[in-house]
Amino acid sequence: MTSAEPPAMGQIVILNGAPRSGKTSIAAVIQDTFDGPWMNLGVDAWMSGVMPRRYSPGIGLRPGGERPDLEPLVARFYAALYESIAAYSRLGLNVVSDFGHHDGFAVPRGILPDCARRLRGLPVLLVGVRCPIEVILERRRATGWGDSRSEGFSESGAERWQREVHHHGIYDLEVDTSVMCPQECAQAIRQRLDTGPPPTAVQRLAAMSSEPP
Repeated sequence: MTSAEPPAMGQIVILNGAPRSGKTSIAAVIQDTFDGPWMNLGVDAWMSGVMPRRYSPGIGLRPGGERPDLEPLVARFYAALYESIAAYSRLGLNVVSDFGHHDGFAVPRGILPDCARRLRGLPVLLVGVRCPIEVILERRRATGWGDSRSEGFSESGAERWQREVHHHGIYDLEVDTSVMCPQECAQAIRQRLDTGPPPTAVQRLAAMSSEPP
């Protein structure tokens, strides 16, 4: 490749699911086993090293409309992060990102369609990471990530995540981490990338954006 030739666009894989559904483990397998460099631009990496702590939880804001003061900023955080994902892809770098997208804010924000709009024209596979609520609650208890005094960690909080995060229902592929290990989920993603059919979820979501193309 000469300096005048643009690089091939990098593949993007977006993993969407509730906390403790297994997204991070799948992303790690993709990074470790898929060919080419795979950059992780997901919620954990962003919250641990990018976002100022005073704006916590940032893009991790849980559904329920509890922080309307943060919501406009959360929308901008997501916009900037997805613009970054697009920039990596245009430079020929693959990206895997794990999120808990929802629209359970004080007012509808349309964040996922807006994010999808920013990835138009790029190779994107949108994967729904599902897991039964009983398994998620057990994982929370097993890892110590649960506190009955906090609505976000309670059973009702987990159920709200489950309900809101998949509400849009538009995916190219879905995996269930209660019956598939991270390696099997990554293999299913690899097979879909290799054999198709071509993904359409991001295009369909982008068409729902209130912003012009």
